[in-house]
Amino acid sequence: MAAVADSGRRPGRPRDTTIDERALAATRELLVRRGFEATTIQSVAEHAGVHSSALYRRWPSRIELIAEATFPGLDQHAVEPTGQLSADLRRFARAYLAAFTTPVARAAAAGLLAHNQSSSRPRSPELTLRVSARPQFHAILRAAPPEHVDPAVDPDDVFDMLLGAILARVLLPGATARRTPVERTVGLIIRLLAPVS
Repeated sequence: MAAVADSGRRPGRPRDTTIDERALAATRELLVRRGFEATTIQSVAEHAGVHSSALYRRWPSRIELIAEATFPGLDQHAVEPTGQLSADLRRFARAYLAAFTTPVARAAAAGLLAHNQSSSRPRSPELTLRVSARPQFHAILRAAPPEHVDPAVDPDDVFDMLLGAILARVLLPGATARRTPVERTVGLIIRLLAPVS
């Protein structure tokens, strides 16, 4: 009986799927406890109990790691479209504001914004989609009755305006004495989207 030929290759060690969540949790904790500048790949690796090379295989730099840890995306169930534009946008705006007002987001937002303005390196499109709520916003508009959304309006322009309003609330809380409810912002967004009568 012929022996089965040994290829001489050993199967590699399976990838440790817990490293991602341990690293993200360590990043969040370090951001809140020590701040943006102190949250380095080395400090995260030490805090998570992993080697820094494992983190570099997953995130090209600490900026991508911090961005994913800070903005893990909105809860899909919280913003799932129902086709009722006003109600869907209210839930979306509340969830989006909540994502920016966590202690982690408050610790990281200014540093991430400063880095993005000074860096010439483009952000990974995959990461941008993972941390952005833009796809959920588009889904809400697609589910809305056609008579509520002007097809000539660019949804990305409207999303950028909503993002600006959210960032102003989070980053510049003392810049204005007006503390209007988020529903007022949603009302303006609905007016922007409405077809011209």
